[in-house]
Amino acid sequence: MTQSGLSELTSLCVFCGSRTGDSPAFESAARELGAEMASRDMALVYGAGSIGIMGILADAMHVNGGRITGIIPEFLDDIEVGRHDIQEFIVTPSMHERKAKMFQMSDAFVVLPGGLGSLDETFEIITWRQLGLHDKPIIIANIDGYWTPLIELIETTINRGFAGPESTDLYTVVDDVPGIFTALASERLPTVDADADRL
Repeated sequence: MTQSGLSELTSLCVFCGSRTGDSPAFESAARELGAEMASRDMALVYGAGSIGIMGILADAMHVNGGRITGIIPEFLDDIEVGRHDIQEFIVTPSMHERKAKMFQMSDAFVVLPGGLGSLDETFEIITWRQLGLHDKPIIIANIDGYWTPLIELIETTINRGFAGPESTDLYTVVDDVPGIFTALASERLPTVDADADRL
């Protein structure tokens, strides 16, 4: 994607945790990302939570005047303390419909530190790209080395013959928030039309 392509991005889906983790760097990255997205007039699409990294990211967007869409399945609204003071709060019947809706409303995906739910979302969106269901950029933000084991796991699947070396082309790994926008600027524009009906 060229710099002009970056300017065409209107929304980023961010996968991240409903806990804050063990490093202050995670919270700092969430705040920095939210502020930078708001300054670029990029809408946030996220899991609608008001706690953990999700809540910190949404707070940063909110105080900087950013646009926020939160999407959450009905049964998680109470568990993850759904944030209702945002521009758009969408409740879905199921997790699958949540992920499909997040996909439909986003131009690209960013993965911040998170738990099993973030892992599920990350692997699914990478797999959808591998299957040709979309060609939207996927950026893994390896803040404080958090996602190193995930990156090594994918490399293991390649080295042990269960995936091709081209699998690493499905996503880009960066170490900090500025790297996210550098990566988005260098990504090619999508060449495969998103086919949400096949998800």
